[in-house]
Amino acid sequence: MNKNYTSKNYNKFEAGFQLVLPLNLEVLIPVLIPDDESVRLLSQELEDLDYTLLYKAYSAKGRNPAVDPKTMFKILTYAYSQNIYSTRKIEKACRRDINFMWLLQGQKAPDHSTISRFRTGYLSEACEDLFYQYVRKLAYMGELGQETVFIDGTKLEACANKYTFVWKNSVNKWEEKMLPNIQKIVNEINNEYFTNFKITPENRTADLQKVVDYLDEYCYENNVEFVFGRGKRKSRHQKFYEITRKFLDRQLLYDLHNSRFGNRNSYSKTDVDATFMHMKDDHMRNAQLKPGYNVQIAVDSEYIVAADIFQDRNDVWTLILLLKTMEEKLKFKYPSVTADAGYESEEAYCFLDENKQKYFIKPQMYDKWKKRSFKKDISKRENMEYNSDEDYYICHNGRKLKPISITKKTSRNGYKSEVTVYECEDCTNCEYKSKCTKSQNNKQLKVSKKFIEKRKKSFENITSEQGILYRMNRSIQVEGAFGVIKNDYEFQRFLLKGKTKVKLEILLLCIGYNINKLHSKIQNNRTKSYLFKKELA
Repeated sequence: MNKNYTSKNYNKFEAGFQLVLPLNLEVLIPVLIPDDESVRLLSQELEDLDYTLLYKAYSAKGRNPAVDPKTMFKILTYAYSQNIYSTRKIEKACRRDINFMWLLQGQKAPDHSTISRFRTGYLSEACEDLFYQYVRKLAYMGELGQETVFIDGTKLEACANKYTFVWKNSVNKWEEKMLPNIQKIVNEINNEYFTNFKITPENRTADLQKVVDYLDEYCYENNVEFVFGRGKRKSRHQKFYEITRKFLDRQLLYDLHNSRFGNRNSYSKTDVDATFMHMKDDHMRNAQLKPGYNVQIAVDSEYIVAADIFQDRNDVWTLILLLKTMEEKLKFKYPSVTADAGYESEEAYCFLDENKQKYFIKPQMYDKWKKRSFKKDISKRENMEYNSDEDYYICHNGRKLKPISITKKTSRNGYKSEVTVYECEDCTNCEYKSKCTKSQNNKQLKVSKKFIEKRKKSFENITSEQGILYRMNRSIQVEGAFGVIKNDYEFQRFLLKGKTKVKLEILLLCIGYNINKLHSKIQNNRTKSYLFKKELA
C-alpha cells in the first residue's frame, strides 16, 4: 500500500496509535508534577501579590487578553528561573512542558509575539513593583534577617554590536577641530555678502543655523540655480550653502552624541544606553572592551532584596542611589551596610552616617597596608608621624610638612569635600628625596581629613568580630548570587535593548532566583537561616 508521505496530516500514517490517559486525571498530575516541585511553590508565592498596576497597563476598551496577565507573569518568572529566556523557547515550553501547561490552567498557550509584547510592554511598568512586593513578603515570612545587607555589582554584556562605539573624547576633539574651519568660511561669507555673522563656541549650532537660513533665503530670492553632476560648474553661492549645510549637519550629529553621553565617556550606536566596559571574559581575565551595563544587587539571608541597572563603569557612584531605592521600596531601613572596596568614598561614608547606618566597607588600601613593601615606603602618608595638635606631618628625615592651602572639590552628585595640601618646609639636600617624591620641588601631600576619619572608623568595623563575620558572608552570599546567575542560569548577555528593558530582565531573574532559593531552603530545612557561621579552626 502506497502512503502519501508529503501529507501535512501525520496522523494518517499510524492510525492505530493513540494517547491513553487514566479516567481520573487527578491521579496522573502528582506523578508528572511532584508535590515538592518548585513550580507549585512559585504559583503559590506569586498568587497573593497585588497585580493592580499590571492590570492598569491594559486598555479597558480593548478585548480581553488571550492569557490572564497574572498567569503570563507566572510563566515568564518560571521560565527565567529555569534558564529559558527566548520568547520562542518559552512558547515551545508552554506547548510541550507539563509544568508550563499546569501554570496555564487550561488557557491557550501564548505565541512568542504575545509573550514579547507582554514582557516589553505591559510588564515594564509593573515588574519592579511586583519584585519589591515579593521581597516584602519574604520579610513578613521571617526569611530576611534585616541585620545587614550585602551589596556588590557585576558587568553584563548588552545586546549591542561591540564595534559600534562612540567615544566622548573623540567627538570633542573633532568638534573643536571643526570650529576654526567654520569660523573661516563664515568670515568669507561676511566679506561676500557684507554681513556680520559670528560663530561662538557656546552657541555654535544656533549661530550656524542662522548662516544656513540666510544663504537659503538669499539663493531663493535671487533665483540661484543649483547644479549637480560632472561637467557642471557650481556657483559661489551654491558652494557657500553646501559647505555651511555640511558643517551644520556634522554639528547636529556631535550635539546628538553629547546629549547621549551624560556622565559617560562612551556609548553604543545599537544600544545607546549601553556603556563600553571591561569584561572579565575568562579565567585569565583578559578583559575586553564591550558594551554592557553595571548590575547592582543587594542580598540579605541569601535572597536578592534589591536590584538596579547603572551605566557607570565603577561602583562608587551606585551605592547611594541603590540604598535610597531600597529604603523607598522596601519600607524599612537596614541598620548596617556591607560592601567591598569599590564602594569606598567620602560621600558614601557621610551619607551612611547621616542615614544612621553602620558601614562595613573595606578600604581600598586594605590589602596594600599588609604588604612589607608598603610599610617600608617612606613616601606614604600612613608611614609618617602626625601631630594632631599642631596639624603637621613629620617625614622620614624629621622635617615637617605643614598645611599651605585648602582646595574644595564638588562631585557630580553635588557633594563638596575639602582637601588640605601639606608641603615640606625644605627638601633641599635631603638624602631621601629620590625615594620620597618625584617632584623637583618640595614634597606635598593632599589629605582629606574627613575621609581619613571615616576610613579609620570603617577599618575598625571590618576588623571586629562582627565585621569579619559580615565580610565572610558577603563573599558567600552576594558573590555567590552572581555566580549562580552567570554560571548556573547561564545568563551572561542581555536579550533586550535599553536600560528600562534590561532592568526588567534582571528583576525577572531575581524573582526566579529568590523563589528557587526559598524552594532549596524548604527542601533542606534551612528556612529562617540568615548568616553562615564562622567555622572554628
